[in-house]
Amino acid sequence: METRPNSLIARVWAFLTKPHPSIREIGEQRRAQLLASLTLILLFAMTLAIFSSPTSPQTFLVFLVIGFGAYALSRTPYYQAGAYFFSFVFTSVGYITIYVGSANSIDSAINAIVPFSLILASALLSQRGFIILIALTLVATLNIRSYADPKYLTDANLSIIRITGITFSMAAILFGINVFRTSIERERLKQIGDSNRELEKLTNDLEQRVLDRTTELNQVNSMTSRRASQLEAIAELSQAISQVQDPNKIFSAASQLISERFGFYHVGIFLVDRDREFAILQAANSAGGQKMLARRHRLMLGTGVVGFAAQTGKPRIALDVGADAVFFNNPDLPDTRSEIALPMIVSNQTIGVLDVQSIEAGAFSEEDYRALGTLANQLAIAIENARLLTEARASAKQVQEVFNNFIRTEWSRTAQKTEQAGFRYNAGRIELLESPLENSDIVSAVDSGNLISRIANGAERTHATATIPVKLRGEIIGVLHVEASDPSRAWKEDELSLMEAVAERVAFAMENARLFQDARRRAAKERMIAEATSSISGSLNVENILQATAVELERVLGGSEVLIKFSDRNNS
Repeated sequence: METRPNSLIARVWAFLTKPHPSIREIGEQRRAQLLASLTLILLFAMTLAIFSSPTSPQTFLVFLVIGFGAYALSRTPYYQAGAYFFSFVFTSVGYITIYVGSANSIDSAINAIVPFSLILASALLSQRGFIILIALTLVATLNIRSYADPKYLTDANLSIIRITGITFSMAAILFGINVFRTSIERERLKQIGDSNRELEKLTNDLEQRVLDRTTELNQVNSMTSRRASQLEAIAELSQAISQVQDPNKIFSAASQLISERFGFYHVGIFLVDRDREFAILQAANSAGGQKMLARRHRLMLGTGVVGFAAQTGKPRIALDVGADAVFFNNPDLPDTRSEIALPMIVSNQTIGVLDVQSIEAGAFSEEDYRALGTLANQLAIAIENARLLTEARASAKQVQEVFNNFIRTEWSRTAQKTEQAGFRYNAGRIELLESPLENSDIVSAVDSGNLISRIANGAERTHATATIPVKLRGEIIGVLHVEASDPSRAWKEDELSLMEAVAERVAFAMENARLFQDARRRAAKERMIAEATSSISGSLNVENILQATAVELERVLGGSEVLIKFSDRNNS
């Protein structure tokens, strides 16, 4: 509670002594604030003096007017005028009282005002203003005789000398103090200035370091971003390669992706022909590259940047600046200023070249070279994988065709050997077919290889039928023909699916039965051969061997005539 009045007084005092807003320099603000403070104190003191001595208030009124005028000027931009006004007018009051004769004595008039005035002037005025005030004070003191009232001239000489000495001594001391204080202030300001300059230099250095570091970070971020984009392009290309099995589609996707991710305006992919004479363009993303593709552009190995890479298996960079400067004269790609050709190598053999061109001179960095080299290696692997896949598919297709021909041949032979044309299940009985079934549904099922389903129509067809081809690895070896017993029945999807599943199982069962019969026949044949061989090998002379051979062959071949004749080579 006790701090509130002090806080209020402090705020009021700060308001009353606040310098004018136009004064910006700190030293000047302090002088204006000091002038306002001193004049306020003087006004307060003079007001108390007037009320304390109401009989003779003239002198106090004079000081009150001087203080009020100086205070009013202290609140304006012209506070220096107020300081001069206050110092000079306040000092002159003592001499004016001597002139008009209202002072008690010379000593009392000067000693009561001048020292106090000089002290205030040393704090308010500059050194030049303070010297002028001292000079005027000494002149006024030394010339008191010329303007003082005659009643003060009795002891004037002694008083003048003493007052002059006192005034000069005080002025000298105050001036020395002022000079000392000013020098200290200047030294302090110099130190502050030096500190500010050092701080400014340090700040500039720090700002430069921050700027350099920011630039470095921006460069690193840019390189990191570019590297991330390159890695993303490599990942996307790897994913595209894993999903695409056609080499032509791989080439097109790779050229577009590299151009978009790396910012190069032309990307071409060449493959070396079988005779290893030319590198033939397979894909390109640019308009000029499309023209080159349309005319089946090719380069002889060893010719140009691409030909060099295709022939030597080494990368080649061409620029239009520096030591490796070349002249780019391709009319389809007139804007080219830099080119890099990276060989695509599989098993130490160059199969193609990745050609990348830029409109900027010296456009390829070390990171670009590494990333594009990785892409070239991936393209080489993709091309080789696609080639191997194509060969594997062709081999698998040939094997499948051979196998299908084998199955077709074996089942044709089996069908010829089989005495039955087929079987019919009807009303719980199994009947042998004397002749094969022949109708349009069976012919359609065999020709198309698909299930044929019919519904009863009342005229041509009285029952619903389903004809299912029995297929073994794509080859049709039989037909299942199902006819519904109920005239109103219609086949459902799950019933048709069940018939197809049964037909598939029947095909495997029939194939297993055929293989089992073939195995039994081969086993019986091997057994007969083994018995014949054993009988023949048990004979000890040629006649017995020949006789055993004829007997065994006749037994194995079932009553055939066997004739063994020796060959005479000399007669032939």
